[in-house]
Amino acid sequence: MAPGWARLVRARLREDRGQAAVEFTGTLPVILATLALLWQAALIGYSFSLAGNAADAGARAGAVDGPAACEAAAREDLPAAWLAGARFGCPGNGGDLYEVSITFSVPVLFPGVLDLPFTFDADAAAVNEVPS
Repeated sequence: MAPGWARLVRARLREDRGQAAVEFTGTLPVILATLALLWQAALIGYSFSLAGNAADAGARAGAVDGPAACEAAAREDLPAAWLAGARFGCPGNGGDLYEVSITFSVPVLFPGVLDLPFTFDADAAAVNEVPS
């Protein structure tokens, strides 16, 4: 028969106290990576929404007041973090439709810090009200 202290040591080694903490520590990187990917997906969707709204605002302003108003309205509609990589196309072609194109970059995780290495386009059009 083993001494009393040996039985206590064996019983202590078989316990599963702390198991939840070990498992949580092991899955924490997976949880954080999943949250980062979900946040990035939401940021991409938000960027598309912002760019579409800015293109619509630019098209409405350009159709009424011309190219200068187009770019000003589009710039006003975009937050500062998205303006850094944005390019506005307000041609004022004089046709029936006033077409606007915005090329922009989507930020990586934190707007204003780093952008994805590729760009996206947002287009909009409005009925041209400027006399030709």
